[in-house]
Amino acid sequence: MIDAHHHLWDPARRDYAWLDGAPMDPIRRPYTVDDLRTVTHAAGVHATVLVQTLADVGETEEFLATAAAEPVIAGVVGWVDLTAPDVADQLARLKELGPLVGIRHQVEDEADPEWLLRPDVLRGLAAVGAAGLVYDLLVAPAQVASARKVAEQLPELRLVLDHAAKPGIAAGEWQPWADGIASLGARDNVACKLSGLVTEADWQQWKIGHLRRYADHVFTSFGSDRVLFGTDWPVCELAAAYEVVLDAAMSLTGPLTDPERLDVFEYTAKRVYALEF
Repeated sequence: MIDAHHHLWDPARRDYAWLDGAPMDPIRRPYTVDDLRTVTHAAGVHATVLVQTLADVGETEEFLATAAAEPVIAGVVGWVDLTAPDVADQLARLKELGPLVGIRHQVEDEADPEWLLRPDVLRGLAAVGAAGLVYDLLVAPAQVASARKVAEQLPELRLVLDHAAKPGIAAGEWQPWADGIASLGARDNVACKLSGLVTEADWQQWKIGHLRRYADHVFTSFGSDRVLFGTDWPVCELAAAYEVVLDAAMSLTGPLTDPERLDVFEYTAKRVYALEF
């Protein structure tokens, strides 16, 4: 089993603005490789993808060093400034440091809903594709239309949609999220992570039934061969422990066939990120 989306951080060493505020108190502490080993071993997860948390090349360099020394971390989705003139050289340098498999930027925090379509950003995204890397899409529903245009304009770029574009589950929101997911699913170069749903639901009162409609729509739109499981640990701990998130994913994939579930929990991640372990 592969956990295709998790993080590590230490608030004593770096400033994580997104951890500010009382609701984030439960996870404002260091999460280390030792913690990762504990939760993955108990859950039977044999490989993971470590994902950036900051717009900071230094964090990516540290993550690559960590992954190179830690067998359970099979790949890193890091960060570079996509608008930098030397982005291709930066990507080449980072690939020499460890198992870099993708790049991500917190697009959801950009005020411009069409940030992804800026010419300098598109040039950077093209460099990501040319380097043989995946681009992880961290977008809100309002930015899905721009993501779809990127998929159309850069068909050679493999895209992975994080957290199913963060649907408003707690408020019972459906549109325009549902149409946006269907439009992305129509593009063969886009995959989608079954991740982050518990923290889009009510943290204290969520149930599987609250998530099922959204998960089913992801499977309908992408098919199991383009859906990959991720816990979004430790963020998930705001709503559920690591093993509870895994149990929820097992339940949500219950209607699938055994080969389809193997796709979601292992083969899709291995293929999309070209993981080697």
